[in-house]
Amino acid sequence: MKKLSNVYPVLLAGGSGTRLWPVSRERHPKQLVKFIGKDSLVQSTVKRLTSFLDMENIRIVCGKEHVHEIARHMEALDISADEKIIAEPCGRNTAPAILLAMLHILKKEDDAVLCIFPADHVIRDRDAFQEKLLSALKVAEMGYIVTFGIRPHYPETGYGYIEGAGEVGDGALSVKRFVEKPDLDTAKKYMDAGNFFWNSGMFVFKASVMAQELRVHQPELLRKMTQLPFHGTSPSQKAYERLPNISIDYAVMEKTDKAVVLPSDFGWSDIGSWKSLYDFIPKDINGNVVDGDVVSKETKNCLIMGHERLIATSGIKNMVVVETPDAVFVSDMETSQDVKSIVEKLKEDRRTEYQTHRTVHHPWGISTTLVKNDDFSVVQVELYPGSKLAIKIDTSTVEHLVVAKGLAKTTTDHQSRTLKKGECVVLSEKQSVLVENPEKDLLVIVKVKSHQ
Repeated sequence: MKKLSNVYPVLLAGGSGTRLWPVSRERHPKQLVKFIGKDSLVQSTVKRLTSFLDMENIRIVCGKEHVHEIARHMEALDISADEKIIAEPCGRNTAPAILLAMLHILKKEDDAVLCIFPADHVIRDRDAFQEKLLSALKVAEMGYIVTFGIRPHYPETGYGYIEGAGEVGDGALSVKRFVEKPDLDTAKKYMDAGNFFWNSGMFVFKASVMAQELRVHQPELLRKMTQLPFHGTSPSQKAYERLPNISIDYAVMEKTDKAVVLPSDFGWSDIGSWKSLYDFIPKDINGNVVDGDVVSKETKNCLIMGHERLIATSGIKNMVVVETPDAVFVSDMETSQDVKSIVEKLKEDRRTEYQTHRTVHHPWGISTTLVKNDDFSVVQVELYPGSKLAIKIDTSTVEHLVVAKGLAKTTTDHQSRTLKKGECVVLSEKQSVLVENPEKDLLVIVKVKSHQ
């Protein structure tokens, strides 16, 4: 299939995915997690586009703190991340994120067609999705702003809905109205009516059409966005924080007469909760979804996920059990999305578990806290080939840096030395050290900090 040169896929990779805690966290959100198979959600989203869209045109909008990790996920797919990642200094909802990408693309292509996809959604039937996307591109060329409406298979109360009206071409319907998340009785009526669809948050439009609608419906937002000062490739945080926190639905789609909905059925889910992940994944003969080291007895209709330890279950039904190295979440399946309130409580209590895992990804490599108590801590540090890490010691600690794998070049007080496996350097009293990995393989260091 010929790839379309003026089509730009834009992936929205912001958000924290708190309803999927403890796996998804603020600094490692769900789009970076491998829930299904060997790919992260952002990698899966990219892969379903590669066969007919030019990956040189892909753009990913994400928080500045996730740029390096998003780049690593792209490069693992042999896609260069250069000039493809657009960093938001803070989250301001989908309208500013989409507009930021659009203005970036318009500098290169004034006749661009944009395809907007959340990076953390999943689609089961890739062929059906690609077929609908081609239809959406045709309708967008007619001057419409296309949104994908998912045909409801059950009366879902967790999604917004779109009511469709008359057909405008290629199966797309004019949008009569957008509807907020309904109660159960209303959702059943929507299903019976046949012209209501789940709002997927995916869009296709010509940049010139969206720009014109913004001039009409959001002139102040457009003016502020076009005048944003930039620090390097990222907009000024102070200026960006002053933008309205507004979705593209509220900003444009609910106001424009160019909005159309394309009824679609390609096995879509936004994976917005543990229950939605359970619903999406095939089950075993007992109705369970099991991943990790799990032994279960008389366990039915459960989602059980382990990452490090053995999980054993007995005599439970309709439960979610999720284990990570520093937290375990156990819930009734139907109320599992209430985990968001637990994350809020962790924030209030100033606990780090809402924000980070024991394993943290950095531009230079990976750090994993193995032990941490009042007397000492042990951290495993992995440095990528060619990377550097500066370590500074405060007055109340002594640190031993032991090379466990590879070769380390260390510089302290302008003196350099090379450490082999098993060798170490000891730091104390406000000393600092620059650790470099000069080799082509991973460098692993164990950092032992003793508190005085």
